[in-house]
Amino acid sequence: MPELPEVETVRRGLQPVLEGARLVKVEARRPDLRFPFPERFSERLTGKIVTALGRRAKYLTMHIEDGPVLICHLGMSGSFRIETAGSGDIPGSFHHERSKNGAHDHVVFDVHSPKGERSRVIFNDPRRFGFMLFAEGAPDTHPMLAGLGIEPTGNALDGPLLASLLEGRRSPLKAALLDQRVIAGLGNIYVSEALWRAGLSPLRAAGTLAGSGKKTKEQCERLAEAIRSVIADAIAAGGSSLRDYVQADGSLGYFQHSFAVYDREGEPCPKPGCSGHIKRIVQSGRSTFYCRTCQR
Repeated sequence: MPELPEVETVRRGLQPVLEGARLVKVEARRPDLRFPFPERFSERLTGKIVTALGRRAKYLTMHIEDGPVLICHLGMSGSFRIETAGSGDIPGSFHHERSKNGAHDHVVFDVHSPKGERSRVIFNDPRRFGFMLFAEGAPDTHPMLAGLGIEPTGNALDGPLLASLLEGRRSPLKAALLDQRVIAGLGNIYVSEALWRAGLSPLRAAGTLAGSGKKTKEQCERLAEAIRSVIADAIAAGGSSLRDYVQADGSLGYFQHSFAVYDREGEPCPKPGCSGHIKRIVQSGRSTFYCRTCQR
């Protein structure tokens, strides 16, 4: 699934087209995706202005004037495509070819900008594992968003806070970091990368980072910094185009070219002075990549 940097990249790609624009027509071409569309889905959106386009963890939030907040999830293969009147698809590079089959264009937003420019924003999802739901009140109270942990962006996530979140947890460190109730939006790729940057094993018990010793505090601070930096670097690079993922304008993210450990099984560890090699193991059904020599 697309991870937080990919979803943030999609948000930034859609923002110039959607924010402040009027949804002159909204068409749902099937009754459901992963879940059924909300009742009167098109009717409640048509004619309304999009006041803001946000993100919470891996969810996009479209704020509508005098209406509900639309919560969108890309699922496994979902993507938004922007078509500008008279110019067709916005061009982009594709590492893995994206579906151009109109049968998979499940939701179409016809939008007019404040300047009168017309565009179409199309949600395409061959596997139909994405979804769109309404939040009638504050988005954070919706069942999909309620209970999510802190965002791994900005400076709020520091060593002491991370230590408090991990205290008492016996699960492996990687599993704890993937728990969306601890940190919202972290996924398999970036947890592997952050643990490598911090020099910490994905197998160690998460609670061992909650100790009061100087070394433990330094490790926890190092991990918090690694999480923040790997997410920031990935967003700056436009995300990672793995399997089905492309950005909103169809272009390719490039952070995958900077992976230190993910999908690099058997390669030498890139950390200067380390003689180890990248190993792949399976944790909770997911691939974990790490260096046994420098990650402790």
